[in-house]
Amino acid sequence: MGLIKKAGTKAFSVPPAESASTAPSEEGTRTFDGDAANAGASTIAASAAEEGTRTIAAAGAAEEGTRTIAAAGAADAGARAGAANPATPGTQRSAASMPLLPTGTVLQGRYQIEEAIGIGGMSLVYRGRDLRFKDVVRFCAVKEMAQSAPDSHTRLLNLKNFEREAGLLATLQHPAIPRVYDFFEEQGRVYLVMELVKGKDLETVLEEAGKPLDEARVGRWAVQICDVLTYLHNHKPQPIVFRDMKPSNIMVLDDDRIVLIDFGIARALNRSDRKGTMIGTEGYSPPEQYRGIAEPVGDIYALGATLHHLLTNTDPRLETPFTFHERPVRQLNPAVSPEMEALIVKAIEYDMEARWQSAAELKQALLAVPGIGETPAGPRAAPLAVIKGASSTSLVWSFACEDEVRSSPCVAGGMLFVGSYDHNLYALDAGRGEFRWKYATEGGISSSPAVWQDNVIVGSEDGAVYCCDIRRGGLRWTFRTPKPVRSSPRIEDRVVFIGSDDQHIYALDGLRGTLIWKYRTWNPIRSSACIAGQTIFIGGDDGHVYCLDVRSGGVKWKQRTQMPVRSSPAMGEGLVYVGSLDQNLYALDAEGGWPAWRFRTGHYVNSSPCVVGTRVFVGGVDGFFYALDAKTGRLAWKYEVGSQITSSPRVEAGRVYFGAVDGYVYCLDAGQGNVIWKFPTGGAVVSSPAVVEGVVYIGSMDQKIYALKA
Repeated sequence: MGLIKKAGTKAFSVPPAESASTAPSEEGTRTFDGDAANAGASTIAASAAEEGTRTIAAAGAAEEGTRTIAAAGAADAGARAGAANPATPGTQRSAASMPLLPTGTVLQGRYQIEEAIGIGGMSLVYRGRDLRFKDVVRFCAVKEMAQSAPDSHTRLLNLKNFEREAGLLATLQHPAIPRVYDFFEEQGRVYLVMELVKGKDLETVLEEAGKPLDEARVGRWAVQICDVLTYLHNHKPQPIVFRDMKPSNIMVLDDDRIVLIDFGIARALNRSDRKGTMIGTEGYSPPEQYRGIAEPVGDIYALGATLHHLLTNTDPRLETPFTFHERPVRQLNPAVSPEMEALIVKAIEYDMEARWQSAAELKQALLAVPGIGETPAGPRAAPLAVIKGASSTSLVWSFACEDEVRSSPCVAGGMLFVGSYDHNLYALDAGRGEFRWKYATEGGISSSPAVWQDNVIVGSEDGAVYCCDIRRGGLRWTFRTPKPVRSSPRIEDRVVFIGSDDQHIYALDGLRGTLIWKYRTWNPIRSSACIAGQTIFIGGDDGHVYCLDVRSGGVKWKQRTQMPVRSSPAMGEGLVYVGSLDQNLYALDAEGGWPAWRFRTGHYVNSSPCVVGTRVFVGGVDGFFYALDAKTGRLAWKYEVGSQITSSPRVEAGRVYFGAVDGYVYCLDAGQGNVIWKFPTGGAVVSSPAVVEGVVYIGSMDQKIYALKA
């Protein structure tokens, strides 16, 4: 059955919105390199002030911009969101005839539908919000398959292509490929949940320009496309052929990075099967693809056709296939260099053997074109920066986990310990990033581990607190609570203090894992304790800051804020500093709990303050990092990042380090707030840094742990 498409499709435009794949690995991967490469939080209303209860057990037992996503599925030209022109009447009837999900619909108890942003021949795409993430607003693309084909054979093929796209993306991990988060069926409809990409597809960019695009810019895009094709064509255990390269399936982000979208017809290479299906888009598809043959050099042909389109502004879908020789690039656009024209001619040769034989070979030819190789290109070449003139730092090593890293690293005895949403607690060599061991829990880990003697202790989404041997990762003990444990353990004199979503604060025997006492609040506890002498301070989602007796769990005082307290308190000079979702940073008297001062920011304060000398440092969801006078709360300086900061700062040797949702790790001068360096990762950084012996350790939602030169 032929599935070569004869025309591209459009998606309706999207209004600006606020805010902003892993290959399985038994032991993770590590990288030695010189370079490395949404707003708000869920609000829980505070309950009325009530006394908690305690039980004692015997001891010893957003920004502005348009949102675009990898839209439309198999055998479709791609639904495009963002600045794409409105769909013309009569186009995309199959998906358009489907009833839209109402705003506010929640799928799988997790994905809340916000608005429809794209429509294609076989899919609808919505902007959704992942409700699992309470600390940040995380948007995602929810792609719904449309099944309107009249015959059962086509419907079955569409379903298989949709399932193939989900399964394929789940195995891929590259900065230029959108990550897939989930795949499920609900009420007879099939959904794919993916990363929401901000940018425009190249067809839209060309249409908006109304003329051929600049050669140097197109060339730098092509270099990045070659990088991702090299990754796909060398994929193990089988190479992957994209099969539908064209401008509408290539997104360009605000920083000129490229993302390849719509893997609905991509497939693993199987040279023993030559009875493939004619599939692709007419004008871009190579001649052998019409015969059902899919080879990596076919993607080279399609990339050449794409470059011809972008540099001449002539749409190959409107011309007779394989007639590029009748429309020479320089004849249509004399500004293109002879070198660029020559490499395009070779890429679109009819004979497979006459083309560039690999994406890497084509990349080298592109880099030789004047004006292209002189400017670094690649997935992370251009900074996302709001800060001009900021330098970067050196990557010591990076280690890839199998899911997002929201936990904060703990470094002790030459080892680094960190949790991941892949359910594992990892132990790495801190100096080289080499894998030592991992322990699998039954849920994701956002709790940050703590080390006591030869034990490492951490909480898990499965509701348990785990204690492992730091040398080999063997389980020492487990303490189970009824709800997820997102609080991080704090340990003093053998006692482990930790909170749970079951509304309790627990004191556990660190040696045996038995309950010493527990204190009941009225909402989840996601803050972590600050221990000062015989007292602990901790926040609650009921809006209170609690002061409890270390030995008995008896309440000494509690101070109510107007919103949940997920920030972890810090102590200094008789004051307890803590942030609240009511947008304030509080300084509370340690003895009585009354507010000495409070400083109002422009949004939630999830970040935990750091007190050093006369300064208290904290990040805000309003996009600012603040340095305040610890005694008076007066602003010393503030630094604008431009995206929310939920990471908690660390100060070392006059420098302050923190991460931000824009994907950067920042280093500022603690005295004046000037940026010293910033380092780009591939995802939001909500993890908090650990700074040890001149190295900054931090996790990222790009699934990696980074070690950076401080």
